[in-house]
Amino acid sequence: MKPIYIVSLLFACGHFAHSASEAQTDLCKEYLQLGKNDAAIAECTRQIDVNPESERMVPSYINRGNAYGAKGKLDRAITDFNKAIELDPKSATAYQKRGFAYSIKGQLDQTIADCTKAIELNPKDAASYYYRGNAYIDKGQLEKAIADFTKSIELNPKVAPAFFYRGNAYKATGQSDQAIADYSKAIELQPESADVYYNRGITYKAKGELDKAIADYSKTIELNPKSAEVYTNRGTTYAAKGQLNHAIADFTKAVELNPKDVLAYSNRGSAYSVKGQFDKAIDDYTKAIELNPKYAIAYNDRGSAYASKGFLENAITDFDKSIELNPLAGS
Repeated sequence: MKPIYIVSLLFACGHFAHSASEAQTDLCKEYLQLGKNDAAIAECTRQIDVNPESERMVPSYINRGNAYGAKGKLDRAITDFNKAIELDPKSATAYQKRGFAYSIKGQLDQTIADCTKAIELNPKDAASYYYRGNAYIDKGQLEKAIADFTKSIELNPKVAPAFFYRGNAYKATGQSDQAIADYSKAIELQPESADVYYNRGITYKAKGELDKAIADYSKTIELNPKSAEVYTNRGTTYAAKGQLNHAIADFTKAVELNPKDVLAYSNRGSAYSVKGQFDKAIDDYTKAIELNPKYAIAYNDRGSAYASKGFLENAITDFDKSIELNPLAGS
């Protein structure tokens, strides 16, 4: 489950540089904040057309780039940020915004380069550290990501996503307590974010704190009741506590929301097996295999269910298939 920030909001809420015509720049800002991106583009273009090669137009290029970015027109946004940088090579805002646009396009090296330049020009730019931190996460450079989020938080401790993504980096490096602390701070700052509760729930489950995990999954469902994945994870947590009826109910809800949820079928099959309801278990394992014919675990577990019913030939066939798909499972 992903991001907390909405792309249009990030572009709209960026820096609005000052120009010689404050009233005009403020009009662009007002349009952007209202989400009137077409009006913002038209107003910025009108300003630019007066003298397109003047350094005084840098704020208008940046604001128009923000509007294009909010509309998902990233290449046009980058073109405007390029022009702003050409006219004012010391504009930290232009580098920051171009770096963010590159991050949305998945061009992570360009993101890092632009954010690094923005930080060089403005070492107190919390957003550039934040964007660069996200790029480092996507590149798997987690320690660098943690360092950038830490600096971003130091400069602006009121931004929930910085805590959230640093929490993700801590979780990925096995630092569960730090991750939970960051998720908790993000929740304090932004209490309606399902993503944060969900990730904290995952972390609690990994620590074996199952009741806390269930509470966070339940809050996630309250905020986002359409996520099959969350029901599946809460179901596995209930199963780990031996609360099989609750687990089955969650897996059933998961497959209702997502009929192709292989894990929900497989896990429901396991819950039925533990309850001794082997026919239902076999049906669920069969469905999981139908959805993913290379899912070795489902063959193995269906084999066990067949064996429990005394259908030994069927069991051997499934065990053989499981070993074929995952030879290490048979060692």
